[in-house]
Amino acid sequence: MKLRFDLVLWSWIKSVGTWITSIFMWFIALPGRIWRGFCRVMKAIGRWFVAQWRLLLSSPRRFYQSLIRKRDWILAKVEYLQSESGKWRTAFTIIKMPYTALRACGLNPQAAAALLVAGSTAGTGVIVNETILSERSFANGDSGVYSAPLDIPVSYVEGDNTLKIDLGTTPVGEITIQDVTVGTAYLGSALPAGQTNAVMIGGSATSTNPAFSQTFLEVGSLTFEKSRCTQLKLEHIETHRLNVIGNASDGQSIAAIPGTPRDRAISGGNRADEMSTSGGVYDQIRIGTPSSGVNGKVDTLILTNIYSAGGPCILSRIKAGEINIILNEIGAGNGLVLKDFIISTTTSYKHFINSENVEVLISPPTP
Repeated sequence: MKLRFDLVLWSWIKSVGTWITSIFMWFIALPGRIWRGFCRVMKAIGRWFVAQWRLLLSSPRRFYQSLIRKRDWILAKVEYLQSESGKWRTAFTIIKMPYTALRACGLNPQAAAALLVAGSTAGTGVIVNETILSERSFANGDSGVYSAPLDIPVSYVEGDNTLKIDLGTTPVGEITIQDVTVGTAYLGSALPAGQTNAVMIGGSATSTNPAFSQTFLEVGSLTFEKSRCTQLKLEHIETHRLNVIGNASDGQSIAAIPGTPRDRAISGGNRADEMSTSGGVYDQIRIGTPSSGVNGKVDTLILTNIYSAGGPCILSRIKAGEINIILNEIGAGNGLVLKDFIISTTTSYKHFINSENVEVLISPPTP
């Protein structure tokens, strides 16, 4: 029995030794194999180039036809990959279609997610975390603090439904916010604690506690249109062209003054392309410049169909090439004596169109 065990052990040791030796010899031979493989590849490439050169000299027409066949082969593969990519995009769009439809009906992200998981035994947060809806994004209309040009929020507090964009050293090509409800204009909402404005667009004033150097929002073209505010105020603004057209309000005080603001557009080289969101409800919308002494820059800023209540819409500390205030309804139902549409004397322009703006009684926005 002992002899048989010794033979088995010796056989096993011999096999392991042979295996280790094979691996060792393979690694020793590896550089030579790589070199020989490289030489074969280079020879094949050389032969191909020589064959193509001979083909070109002997028959330019056949050479051109060969190029066409290779081109068509490559393009066919590219078209196939593009087709597959489009199919996957369509598939994911279909998957999230119920969520998108609920958002279009005016539900906030939390309510839409809650309806989608209604009847489940798991908690809403767990389900959403494990699905396509788990990652919050500006494009999806999710609330949070966004640092342009990132599409995902840099911070989010559960229960805080503010949409905030912080602009700094990176210019943004375009920011678009449309078809949203803000402030107390929907049931169960309130402005964030300590806040009095529903919409705030612009820079920040100088302060000493804590120390902060004033900032401005630099914009190529700013459009605020077809929106509903209890008050709309423009202050501390320099714009080359100011177009105020077709607005109706509970009293107006349009007192902009002429000046020499330069025309401008925002370039910035490797700037961010676009941030766009449509639909949704928020406690507040804020686009600002929170870094001391650093102006935010946006080439095109569009806010359209903003339905807000609970506080004013404020455009402040902005330097723009063009500002368009068009077809808005402004009023809190407090009559014509109190001016709800104000363009203050701290707003200066070089070219000004003030056309068809009327004072009429405007009822306050209702949820």
